[in-house]
Amino acid sequence: MGIEGRLTDRYFNRIFQLFPIRPGSRKAFKAYDRMNNIFNLAYTILKWKVYEAVLKAKLEPYLGFLHSEQFGKPSLVCDFQELYRYLVDDFLIQYCGKLKKKDFVMKHESFSKRRKGKREYLNDPLTNELMRGLNAYLESKVEVPRIRHGSKQTLETLINEEALLLAKYLRNERKTWIPRIAV
Repeated sequence: MGIEGRLTDRYFNRIFQLFPIRPGSRKAFKAYDRMNNIFNLAYTILKWKVYEAVLKAKLEPYLGFLHSEQFGKPSLVCDFQELYRYLVDDFLIQYCGKLKKKDFVMKHESFSKRRKGKREYLNDPLTNELMRGLNAYLESKVEVPRIRHGSKQTLETLINEEALLLAKYLRNERKTWIPRIAV
């Protein structure tokens, strides 16, 4: 899994070059800087959409393939959301291009009994705008045929359908599963 970590670092080094406000590196848990906190919020929204799709498909969210199994970590959800992470990244590149330093607030937080820290967050109105925008983006139509009918579907429907197709493959109801990717 060291390969995945190194490639992820390279990926985010390139992605962060597209933003006007750049963090030094990607930090997922307890990030202090503004851009990592925006990524964390957007990925959390995606994670819950994927989590819901996995549960609807009657799959066990904690038994994954690529991500390690750890207590409280929905490994299959983490695996499955990798298929759609690039869509969130694309949305964030578009959304964050207009952000300025004044759009962020500094909050003082206690991380432990002896340790306090400052974390930068997007201000409340822009956080709400970001979440509404990302939800609208996930409801946008893509040119991926639906399972039963239609030539277009929303990204959220695509996530749900792919979870169902994966479940059918895992239950030997389908011979193959090749994820359909939205462009």
